[in-house]
This record gives sequence, C-alpha cells and structure tokens, in this order.
Amino acid sequence: MNQLAGSSLYFGMLVSVGAYLFGLWLRKKTGLAILNPLLVAIILIIAFLSAFHINYEEYNRGAGFLSYFLTPATVCLAIPLYRQLELLKKNLVAVGTAILAGVAGSAGSIFVMSKAFGLEHAHYVTLLPKSITTAIGMGVSEEAGGIVTLTVVSIIITGILGNIIADWLVGILKIEEPMAGLALGTAAHAIGTARALELGEIEGAMSSLAIAVSGLLTVLVVPLVSGLI
Repeated sequence: MNQLAGSSLYFGMLVSVGAYLFGLWLRKKTGLAILNPLLVAIILIIAFLSAFHINYEEYNRGAGFLSYFLTPATVCLAIPLYRQLELLKKNLVAVGTAILAGVAGSAGSIFVMSKAFGLEHAHYVTLLPKSITTAIGMGVSEEAGGIVTLTVVSIIITGILGNIIADWLVGILKIEEPMAGLALGTAAHAIGTARALELGEIEGAMSSLAIAVSGLLTVLVVPLVSGLI
C-alpha cells in the first residue's frame, strides 16, 4: 500500500474523493445530521492512513490538488445569489445589518473566550478567522501572526458544527424566514452554505452572499482587533 501511495500521483485525491462520496451516501442512508460527509471523510482518511502506515506527505501529494478547486467552488456560490438579486435589493439594509452583527459576534466571542482561558496572542489571532472560508481565512491568519494550520482546523470544525446543528436550531427557534440563511453563511462559511442550499434556494443564496461579505469584513476587522490581546 505504501508503494502504491508513493507511485501514484493521484492516490491521495482518490482516497479523499472516495471517502467523501461514502460520507454522502451514509448521510443520505441514515438521515443523521451528525454524519456530516466532510466529518465522515476526515475520520475515514485518518483511519486509513494510520492503518496502512502511509505518511501524510505521500497522501498529500495527490490530495493537495483538491485545494486548487477551493476558490473556484466558492466563486460558484454567486450563481444562486444572482438568481435572488431582486430579493437582496429589497432587503439590503437588513442583510447588511445581519452580516455585520454576525462578524462582530464572532470576533467578540473569540475575544471573550481568549480572555477567559488566558490564550496568547498567536492563539487569539489564529481563531479570529474561524467563521470565514478557508481560502480567505488562511491569509488573514498568516498576516495577523496566527498558526495557519490550526486556523484551518478551527474553520473546518466551525463549518461542520454549523452544518450539523442547523436543523436543530431552526426547529428550536421556529425559524421560517428563508432570509435566515444569512446566519449559516456568516457563522459556518461554505460548509454551512451547503446545508443552506439543501434547505432552499433563497437560504442558499443568502448564505452565499454572507460568505463573501463576512469574509471581506473579517479581513478589515481582524487587524483592528488583533492587538487587543
């Protein structure tokens, strides 16, 4: 197996895609929100690499190619937004206020948590971009002096949690307004948006908008608040 991993340039990509497709199938088969396809894929890949003693570097030779699709995939989320452009224009003030509140709430919660647990500056700025897409968050973390690897982990965990608890929160809070999809995009970036698209076209469009706007706002906010700790 190690020889196969070392000789095949696309070995890591095949393992990653296969694990994710299995996660999709498992989610549809069981209907359990906790079986998020990305979470299932991560667990399967870690187990696979550990079981066959495959080095991460060998796996990432092929899996790394998947990162090239990250930015184009994020840009493609503009399509559902374009279809709901008139709705956006009618609710522009409410949309802007909601996203701004979400970004401020995210940064504020990280500040409070960092103070409460006595985190150092590097850890504080590492967590600040947790609610924006990886393509933007990595650059924000690096510029602020954070630990980029941990930033990626925090972004993934945040997205998965947002995806998993979306249905539960909607039910508990009795949310029926599709514009509430803004919350998923603002808090849980692309992974949350994937769930928003499943809930409805308007939810997906608003969530797509929230990804872009909250990402830009975070780029502006992080330099302002990074010096607080």
